[in-house]
Amino acid sequence: MAEPIWISEQNVVGLMSLAEAITALESGLALQARGEAQNMVKTHVAWGHNNLHAIGAVYPGAGLIGTKTWAHTTGGACPLLVLFDAATGQLQAIIEAFALGQMRTGGISGVATKWLARPEADTLALIGTGKQALAQLAAVAAVRKLREVRVFSPNAQRRAAFIERAAAQCAQLEIAFVDATSIEAAVKDAAIITTVTRATEPFLYARSVAPGTHINAVGAITSERAELGGDVFARCDIAVADDLQAVQNLSSEFRGAFGETRNWDRVRSLSKVIEAAAPRGASTDISIFKAMGMGISDLALGIEILRRARQAGLGTPLPQPQRQAPRLF
Repeated sequence: MAEPIWISEQNVVGLMSLAEAITALESGLALQARGEAQNMVKTHVAWGHNNLHAIGAVYPGAGLIGTKTWAHTTGGACPLLVLFDAATGQLQAIIEAFALGQMRTGGISGVATKWLARPEADTLALIGTGKQALAQLAAVAAVRKLREVRVFSPNAQRRAAFIERAAAQCAQLEIAFVDATSIEAAVKDAAIITTVTRATEPFLYARSVAPGTHINAVGAITSERAELGGDVFARCDIAVADDLQAVQNLSSEFRGAFGETRNWDRVRSLSKVIEAAAPRGASTDISIFKAMGMGISDLALGIEILRRARQAGLGTPLPQPQRQAPRLF
């Protein structure tokens, strides 16, 4: 039996690039479509402005199962992905999962953009400049040749700092960065819009969205948050989510658009989009991808990172937990 190991953030970054993460995510979603990977329903509990999250999945063919948990607090977060042997339940690895989570969240938007955005799409409106924003930008740039990126967030100084950092990291891609002073200015005629905020009220409405735009809605993953106005869904021709059950349980936006009419058959899973391999129609209006985060995605990356770590001899050995009967008296 392989010795369990602790895989650090430094190991994760060295073992996998964002482009490789996108490939691993596509492979995991293809397994899900064939019934060879199963998701654990995402759950969370809130206290104040904080949330405790748990997600997981099983990959029987790979012999691994696992969960990721983290507390998103005002003071920070420390996500961990724990992998177990599917046959014995024994610990295989604990992976520090901040960088992994950024690659998963950015990468899944990259997969969705690859399959749902127009092939010629070259303008991105990025709404939000927080911790996930740069990975979101990089993932879209990995699947579309971007000519221009318009960036908006309410804080002008943070916006300018983000643009400076992004422009430096994307220098070889020859992308023009625009400091947008409003949401409307950012999204005007944009072919792709990515929203990655912690907004609690909708801010993106149909009147501002050009025909044929693809939207990656990333930020509102708990029921008290929202980014998209209801009229955006009224124009939506394609609605896709990474995890259908999670959007039904936790997305106030999707529940408002589809829940009351019980018209959930209009919402497709990203795995089924990949399985169908059907190109976007030329007359398609708005497409929306909702990223809730799901265990299948985290495990797709974690399994590949563990394989590479063992191959490279990386990771800190951990003792295998030993069963011990409790003291009852």
